[in-house]
Amino acid sequence: MESLSPNIFVKDINATIEFYSLLGFQTVAKVPDQGDLVWAMMACGNVSFMFQTFSSLGDELPEITRTEGGSLLLYIKTTGIRKLFDEIQGKVTILKGLEKTFYGATEFSLLDINGYVLTFAEDE
Repeated sequence: MESLSPNIFVKDINATIEFYSLLGFQTVAKVPDQGDLVWAMMACGNVSFMFQTFSSLGDELPEITRTEGGSLLLYIKTTGIRKLFDEIQGKVTILKGLEKTFYGATEFSLLDINGYVLTFAEDE
């Protein structure tokens, strides 16, 4: 295995791109190049996500039926966690503020605009 890039299903790719841009992600690719997007890939450092509309795969994979969020937490290791937290505080929904965990990481959690929980962590 070489990498993992979750393909996350969303309702509005443009709004998702705008949200993840706040977190420091950049759009790497999108389909189609013009018009209504059905898929986009975003990356920040070694972390990448693909975002896709439900309707674009609905006929091929009817098992994809969830409408919002899910029982999934995306755990993202980072550096400069305090700077990131300060930059996005007040712009996103923070679920848990900065805290030191029993296993030594400094973490915070937020809710993205699609109902997914993202936890950012740094071994300070």
